[in-house]
Amino acid sequence: MAYVDLGGLPVADPLLPTSTFEPQPRLGNALLPRILYATPEMADFVKTGGLGEVAGALPRSLRRHYDVRVLIPGYAQVLAGLDNLTMIARFGSFASVPGCELGFGTTPDGLGVYVLVAPDLYERDGTPYGDERGDFGDNDLRFARLSRAAAELAGGIDPFWSADLLHLNDWQTALAPAYLSWLGIRRPSVLTIHNLAYQGLFHRDNLGRVGVPDHAFQMDGVEFYGQLSFLKAGIYHASHVTTVSETYAREITTPEGGCGLDGLLRTRAAQGRLTGILNGIDESWDPRTDPHLATRFEPDDWKGKRANADEVRKQFGMAVSRGPLFAIVSRLVHQKGIDLSISAAESIVAEGGQLVVIGQGEGRFEEALRDLAVRHPENVGVHVGFRETEARRIFAGSDFLLMPSRFEPCGLAQMYAQRFGSLPIVRRTGGLNDTVEDGVTGFTFGEASPKGLTSAIRRAFETFGQKKRLNTMRRSAMSRSFGWDGAALNYCNLYARAFGNHTARRWKAA
Repeated sequence: MAYVDLGGLPVADPLLPTSTFEPQPRLGNALLPRILYATPEMADFVKTGGLGEVAGALPRSLRRHYDVRVLIPGYAQVLAGLDNLTMIARFGSFASVPGCELGFGTTPDGLGVYVLVAPDLYERDGTPYGDERGDFGDNDLRFARLSRAAAELAGGIDPFWSADLLHLNDWQTALAPAYLSWLGIRRPSVLTIHNLAYQGLFHRDNLGRVGVPDHAFQMDGVEFYGQLSFLKAGIYHASHVTTVSETYAREITTPEGGCGLDGLLRTRAAQGRLTGILNGIDESWDPRTDPHLATRFEPDDWKGKRANADEVRKQFGMAVSRGPLFAIVSRLVHQKGIDLSISAAESIVAEGGQLVVIGQGEGRFEEALRDLAVRHPENVGVHVGFRETEARRIFAGSDFLLMPSRFEPCGLAQMYAQRFGSLPIVRRTGGLNDTVEDGVTGFTFGEASPKGLTSAIRRAFETFGQKKRLNTMRRSAMSRSFGWDGAALNYCNLYARAFGNHTARRWKAA
């Protein structure tokens, strides 16, 4: 077979062979660039937020262009979810980080998944990051293990497959580009920041525990105000940094949004090494086909939408009403502006509206919302927790979604809501600014204050009273396309830049 230099071709060129979505053999496709997508969570098995959703969707969207495999810790849910898992190698210990087994399996649709099998590190109750007592005390070891494994998969620990590019996600995998450098493994890497506020900060005494050389503990390295920062290490060493919306990519280069890393991020932006790529949502978010809904519907079938609203009211024990139904589907945390929504709830009820809430988070907000439901049992419904069917019916039945986030790297709820004809009420920040068009598909406001949110809610009430305008906005919102194809193509172009001539290294036929 002839020599093929993929580094000089557009990655999305239709001449490139496409993967078949059959279960991936260990050997892989020798003609396709190999991408390792390392993540601490994935919706197939376990998720705590948007990263899990992205990790479940983006690798699949990229498979037509690349031989993509996922690397994830062996949580109990992962081990239970892969019934074809086979042990293929062993990682040795380093510093204070224990060794572990490397397993490989495939999802039902054929996506290859590498799993770190280390019961002492990963098989625990709680979330991937902690339990009811807080973060796990050895998270530095747990995610140093994940990062180092990603680097070693680029270095060839699997004799049948090695990564040509690492795509890392958040601080839990951000040491991988640094390990590549310290181990002398030359591979390009892309680090995606899903939320800059979470940086993986540890005491400087932890350097030796995770195998960080002393010389790296400096401003041009892993040091962050006297602490070890996993995320800063990744930003410093990665070939390219992305985040999950164009607006957020700009915001994190400012002192207000940069969480102390704005200087380094401004440098990366000036170098052309910082890019915002908006997340997508999967095709299941379609009110015409969603099996979770009480009644499926399409644009202009507003009776079908009202049927879902009636079901939500019934489920939450609320009164029958023809007034607007507002919704909160969110983590109940300060970032999401939950306090602003709570402060607006009384006026929503006073104006003839109702509010339904699903989510969990900070205890003070959970308690305040429960109290609100007790005071207004017919007009406020609250469920602390999360159930997929319940959430989807709320999106389908609500008229307006409250999402007054103080900052929002991307946000998915506002996209889900629009697909189901629920008009988001959002602050102009991050991905909310990039996905909601004021007065067309929702309502936006600028000031993160009760006054700012209340002004937008007032406009929503006015629109609700103008049925022709309301239905026009609903149709516009439901017509928005937030699929993954556009985002995947942007990542393809980015990978091509990161590869440069690197891809010429392997694409020579025997």
